[in-house]
Amino acid sequence: MNTRLAKDNILGRLKQAKRTPKTAEEMAFFPWGSHPDITADDKAQRFFDMMTANHADVRIITRAILSPTLQSVMEQYQFHNIAIGTAGEYINDFEIATSTRNVTMFDKNIEQWKSELFNDIDAGITHSLGGIADTGALVLWPTEHEPRTLSLVPPSHIAVVKKSALYGHFLQVMQDNNWNHYMPTNALLISGPSKTADIQQTLAYGAHGPSQLIVLLLEDE
Repeated sequence: MNTRLAKDNILGRLKQAKRTPKTAEEMAFFPWGSHPDITADDKAQRFFDMMTANHADVRIITRAILSPTLQSVMEQYQFHNIAIGTAGEYINDFEIATSTRNVTMFDKNIEQWKSELFNDIDAGITHSLGGIADTGALVLWPTEHEPRTLSLVPPSHIAVVKKSALYGHFLQVMQDNNWNHYMPTNALLISGPSKTADIQQTLAYGAHGPSQLIVLLLEDE
């Protein structure tokens, strides 16, 4: 009885406590990038350093050479069978870049090409909502035009992200995209190739997703 009374007293005090609104920067555990002097170049360098530390292949390029860079990446890694979506800001570049490859567009029900996707596709190419400099992570918001399957199933994932879409930390992503009012049900955070050390504490890549992550970071023109 005394325990119940003590619990009620504690909860009562918590409910009556005065609440102090906090900003995203104050709430962030490590509010990297919240200082007003942090520049876009600082965020880009932090993003690059953190992603490469997680074994991602990050290339900083201009918008003008997106297609030839994609072609170069596919040639370097010997990607022959590519899967892409059906829409997006750079879909034309994706189509041009893959014109000399076996390309499959995600324009039909997955049941119709599941075997091909799981057994034959070398890499999926996707857009990105943005990137997080603090932890070095991509933010993907999959849609019907570019489902998350493209970034999760193929053994390699090529992602395109704009330098202007880099955020200091995750709370800035939530704040700037109004996720407090409309939280996406399918957002993905990708900080590098899929890896695990569950078995005998030996690090292995590709356990739960792509074993390779190539990120093309586009400079703003």
